[in-house]
Amino acid sequence: MKFNINVISNIVGILLMINGFLMLTAVPFGIYHMETSWKGILLSSLINSSAGFFLYYRTRNTKNKDLRRRDGYLIVTSSWLFMCLFGMLPYLISGQIPNLSNAFFETVSGYTTTGATILDDIESLDHSILYWRSLTQWIGGMGIIVLAVAILPFLGIGGMQLFVAEAPVFSLDKLQPRIKETAQRLWLIYISFTVVLFFILWAEGMDIFDAVNHAMTTFATGGFSTKNASIGYFESPLIQYTIILFMFISATNFTLTYFAIKLDFRKVIENEEFKIYLSFIVILTLIVFSTLYMIDSSYAEETFRGAFFNIVSIVTTTGFTTADFTGWTDFITTLFFILMFFGACAGSTSGGIKLVRHVVLLKNSYNELKRQLHQSGIFTLKFNNRKVPNEVISNILAFMMLYIVIFSFGSIVMTFIGLDFKTAIGSVAATLGNVGPGIGDVGPSGTYNSIPTEGKYFLSLLMFIGRLELFTFLMIITPVFWKSN
Repeated sequence: MKFNINVISNIVGILLMINGFLMLTAVPFGIYHMETSWKGILLSSLINSSAGFFLYYRTRNTKNKDLRRRDGYLIVTSSWLFMCLFGMLPYLISGQIPNLSNAFFETVSGYTTTGATILDDIESLDHSILYWRSLTQWIGGMGIIVLAVAILPFLGIGGMQLFVAEAPVFSLDKLQPRIKETAQRLWLIYISFTVVLFFILWAEGMDIFDAVNHAMTTFATGGFSTKNASIGYFESPLIQYTIILFMFISATNFTLTYFAIKLDFRKVIENEEFKIYLSFIVILTLIVFSTLYMIDSSYAEETFRGAFFNIVSIVTTTGFTTADFTGWTDFITTLFFILMFFGACAGSTSGGIKLVRHVVLLKNSYNELKRQLHQSGIFTLKFNNRKVPNEVISNILAFMMLYIVIFSFGSIVMTFIGLDFKTAIGSVAATLGNVGPGIGDVGPSGTYNSIPTEGKYFLSLLMFIGRLELFTFLMIITPVFWKSN
């Protein structure tokens, strides 16, 4: 199978140059706070930019810019991989995270917006490194390839293959303009909401640095914080409710956000996935709140806020915490673990399986039950009042089966490495679903630092696979992918 290597190298090169430029935005924080780590970031920026320019310059005159579907998959995977490899340089060169496996884990967790961390003392890091750490999540939030499509005009030629690879979940309500214009609109929404959130958090009492970082990691549904206690550090109901709102918005299908901005609320209200998403969060919040309230009814609002915040954080796969939910009750711990397999809306910055897949799977199962009773009947599966093609149903069934297989295999691997059962399944569920905090030793009060080196690399792979929606990554490691048509 012949790939368009020149175009692939060209795109990776431009992305590395962008990565290098964005690294420079962290330098002023280091200089202002008189920290030495800015020198390491500056050198990392030069390495990124130089490597990127080399790839770009050698392939700049490529005439054939057409991309086939297989090229799309390879571009997506290689782009994420190279961004992660070069994105960890600030940690290593500055000496803030000198261990290779730790630096790689933290970087992958950033770009995949997982939010899992190896840092036992986040607040000990320099400001410039904390900013870069948050920025990796902001970059990863909408996907490196979406960033490329928004900036690189020539990706409009054959660019649709990239969107198929980046987001294989079907979307029945696509924005109509060409893919380049669509990506630019998505980024305009993304940047605008991030800026708005920054000003709100600043007005509510966060200092400028914390507001910048939490605005980026909230709307990326990433979960990295500048504080060891995450959002719980601020002890502000106003800040917590604000972050709840923006976590909810960021995990909503961006197409619906676009319609809402255009004041077309009817499409939002009538959207089936959105209604399920909203109902899901409301019901789960009431269940957790009721459970906690029956144990202690002294602080009703605080109990409700804690339940609300942590439910939204897990469902949206953001990973912020205000309390250690594994210390509440066994029932709640089990519930939160199960929620790690759900995720929020397709077409959003959240990770995980996505609610739409669960809905289609349940509807298909219900149709199969009816078919057993009425074998001559014809049952059509609909989503948003539109028929779901059989190939989409097959894709979802295959995805769910693969997800279960990967989770099971991953859990076995982690127990073989030496983790206890609870920590093993918690770490795999949290990384594969891009959630962040798990259960056991990697719960909200713990970190991934104690996991053996080989375990960190394996979990990094799971974060990678989960963020690329399984098929995108698994496709390139199958022999059939490399065979000729």
